Amino acid sequence: MAKIIAVTGKGGTGKTATTSLLIRHLTKGDKVVLAIDADPDTNLPETLGCETNKSIGDIKEFMHEERDKLPPDVSKESILEGKLYEILEEMPGYDLLVMGRPEGSGCYCYVNNLLRGIMNKLVTNYDVLIIDAEAGLEHFSRKIFTNVDELIVVTDGSRRGLRTAERIRELVGEMKTDVSNIYVIANKVTDANRERIASTANELGLELIGMIPVDEMIIERDLAGEPLFDLPDDSAAVQEIEKIAQKLGL
Repeated sequence: MAKIIAVTGKGGTGKTATTSLLIRHLTKGDKVVLAIDADPDTNLPETLGCETNKSIGDIKEFMHEERDKLPPDVSKESILEGKLYEILEEMPGYDLLVMGRPEGSGCYCYVNNLLRGIMNKLVTNYDVLIIDAEAGLEHFSRKIFTNVDELIVVTDGSRRGLRTAERIRELVGEMKTDVSNIYVIANKVTDANRERIASTANELGLELIGMIPVDEMIIERDLAGEPLFDLPDDSAAVQEIEKIAQKLGL
């Protein structure tokens, strides 16, 4: 079974950038990696430097509309599984799936149940599954992924941001989700706030596994709309991600 890592955090903290740099690290090893963009904003492909035209949300729309029109002897699960493999993007060093979000109205419980079973089978083909999750915990509450080994909350250097990480930890407990470990990564850290971040995280009982410094290379690429996947090894953010990856056993 693949090791499942989910990265979450409120908007603007650098959640997707952190995910893309973790994927960058993973592609340098020998692990078989599946990256999943589960954020409806779908920014992960852009930071990785690739394009996608279809999402699982599109497939869910199709199945939601066609389920009652299909012959009773046709396996709906097989159709959904086949379409899922059609949108699986094979990139150098990793595969990519975009979850998207169905736009229609109505209950998608039936399709979610099918998707849950297929995803559980799919992850057996990989060593690591890394998810760029949306800010909330909707995907976990639906239990499309039956367990998460490492939930990483990306936050900025503010006390408010660390409080958000604390609330996410509380929500995970309330929802009784199958999350083994919860970690925090502070992003856009400066020399001026580094010590305060560590102190506040300790005060709130948060396990801080890394502090990514402000990186001018990332700022320049974000402004230019360029991918982060090809950042050089001497990037300050890349170097910190390497240390974080070691702590995660990656």
